[in-house]
Amino acid sequence: MPQKKAAAASRPPATKRPARPVRPSEVRIIGGQWKRTRLAVADKPGLRPTPDRVRETLFNWLASLAGAGGGELPGWHCVDAFAGTGALGLEAASRGAANVLLCEQDAALVAQLQAAKTKLSAEAVRIERGNGLTALERTTAGSLHAVFLDPPFESTALYEPALRAAARALRPGGVAYLEAPRQWNDEELAAFGLAGFRYLKAGAVHAHLLRLASEGTA
Repeated sequence: MPQKKAAAASRPPATKRPARPVRPSEVRIIGGQWKRTRLAVADKPGLRPTPDRVRETLFNWLASLAGAGGGELPGWHCVDAFAGTGALGLEAASRGAANVLLCEQDAALVAQLQAAKTKLSAEAVRIERGNGLTALERTTAGSLHAVFLDPPFESTALYEPALRAAARALRPGGVAYLEAPRQWNDEELAAFGLAGFRYLKAGAVHAHLLRLASEGTA
């Protein structure tokens, strides 16, 4: 008996397999005409829908700028440059935006966005498979109320050109939303003609609402 116990004690501990990251299987529209509608999310590595808490705060910020009641964005023109699940752009359309362009390169995600558009009968939404930077760069300068920038966190080379393109596309009073794995400071943002207006950290997400630097941060 003692020998058996010793043999058992000498066995190396079992190696635990790393847990697979849990990804949400759906996103929920928080406000507007499609409030509480749930949309499927593809199981894709790196796909990271903006958390509900962050989206709710963001759209409260936007509604205060729009000056409309009920969290609405009436008549807004928006580009969701790295759409992914489309959670940001579809939320804007739900809240009354007049024109929302969703740009996404992945074919499966584009198909998912098309399905969501059909489900919602979202006439204000356009979906384009392609490069979000290119879409921003060809947008008429000074024409957008809001630009949503939520590129994959590992694609760090996208942030600077995206911020530069967003600043060019914004109309007076317009805003850019930046979601990133770190906080961007005022000095960095000033290089693109932008300034921080609102900021929130939630877990690994750093959420920035930016304005044109010429309009200040008040």
